[in-house]
Amino acid sequence: MGGKIHRYLADDHRRLDALLERAISNSGKVDAEALGQFRAGLLKHIGMEEKVLFPAARKQRGGDPLPVAAKLRLDHGALTALLVPTPTAPIVAAIRGILKVHNPIEEDPGGMYDQCEELVGAETDQILRQLEYYPEVKVVPYVDNLFVMDATRRALARAGYDFAL
Repeated sequence: MGGKIHRYLADDHRRLDALLERAISNSGKVDAEALGQFRAGLLKHIGMEEKVLFPAARKQRGGDPLPVAAKLRLDHGALTALLVPTPTAPIVAAIRGILKVHNPIEEDPGGMYDQCEELVGAETDQILRQLEYYPEVKVVPYVDNLFVMDATRRALARAGYDFAL
């Protein structure tokens, strides 16, 4: 497995996966507390990558983003959009479907986490501290309307996904 940054973020993926599984049980009942923790946690995780990790890698590449960053940003946009409306079974299925594709791009050997860690080199401990102390994300209530659902479908399409919501 990768270095410190890789382990920290991959462990967070596992924590988030467990929260999502707990939130939506096989019986179809929703654990609102676990779902709220998942939602806030995923938004924070996306923020850590977008605001700390991607800029650190871009800086080390002389201003050029990692080639995979564009795909990951589209996924982040789709995931964020899916967290706006009240979760339904199709929304949860879409989140799971995206994460099934997205997380390996970051975690697999040679993936984004390893690339970033290699680039930041001596700054690894500083970047790790920024990730560890990244602030909690303020989560607003769900919004359910036609505009939100249309925007969510567009975000999914931009990212290359075709989930029925």
